[in-house]
Amino acid sequence: MAFLTRLLKTRELSIVLLMVLFFIVIGSINSNFVSGDTISLMVKASTILLIMAVGQSFVLFTSNIDVSVGSIMGLSAAVCGVLLTSGMNVVLTVFIVLFVGIATGFVNGIGVSLFRVPSIIMTLGTLGIIRGIMLIYTEGMWIEDIPNFYKKYSSMEFLGVTFPVWMVIGLVIIAHVFLSRMKFGRYFFAVGDNEDGAKSVGLPVFQVKLLAFIFSGLSASIAGLIFVMNIGFVPNQTGSGIELQVIAAAVLGGVSLTGGLGSVVGASLGAIFFTIISNSLIYLKIPAYWNDAISGFLLLLIVVGDSKFKSYLFSKSFKRTYGKSVLKKGENDHDKEDQVVR
Repeated sequence: MAFLTRLLKTRELSIVLLMVLFFIVIGSINSNFVSGDTISLMVKASTILLIMAVGQSFVLFTSNIDVSVGSIMGLSAAVCGVLLTSGMNVVLTVFIVLFVGIATGFVNGIGVSLFRVPSIIMTLGTLGIIRGIMLIYTEGMWIEDIPNFYKKYSSMEFLGVTFPVWMVIGLVIIAHVFLSRMKFGRYFFAVGDNEDGAKSVGLPVFQVKLLAFIFSGLSASIAGLIFVMNIGFVPNQTGSGIELQVIAAAVLGGVSLTGGLGSVVGASLGAIFFTIISNSLIYLKIPAYWNDAISGFLLLLIVVGDSKFKSYLFSKSFKRTYGKSVLKKGENDHDKEDQVVR
């Protein structure tokens, strides 16, 4: 029983169980929701949100937040589209787009780490600046006529899994190994848990926070590359508003907004679950204008319900482990009081 309790308190397992339960409930209403094709499409649709949630997690681990990722993704997609339509080599295009993400993340990191600008203020400022640069760069026009060879990457399959999904799986594995197995990776959690304590023991707090924002910007630029690959054109509002979904997905996956807690695997599962929640409304035949309100309500319901369930499991585990000893200690204290009175 104790093993089962510990297992259920594991965030990654609990989010999987919640997804299964959600599938069962929605599938009982509309059986098409649980078909293999539907699940495959939803996993593919979650890749952009997933890779951005992984990047955002690095920032959240350090007790910061990055709300500029939607604009970085939009600018990256615009640069990718313009360069490809102008005939530039795809490898060089990819490197330039990745540099865009790294550079913007570096600016955010310098502002937060060196100049001590609160992360929400810094990234809100760069959100507007980057969005403006994107519109100036594209002259407010949609970018179309993306070369077919680039769009075909989105449908390339290996073992029944498309290329973008394989790419995201690889990046998640690398990020997980880095954070859980490498000494420097654990610094992100230490900085978020207690920045002053991390400084006092000599951890490179400046470099950790700077890298966190660079990783976030890099993940947004990768998302931009995948977006162009999947969609085949770039609207002038690409990435607008997605930053809130990214943060919500990470939190749904168990990443703490106060820093120091969570995992990129949990954030990835949160992104998939968030996509499933959004897509489920289509199968429930709910009008589109209800989508945001109902998705937000379901997100809150799931997060709060899961939190209460974990608190219940913890209290039961605590009582079972320490209840008898506390009771015995109380009885001993009472006996001592009787002796003193006598």
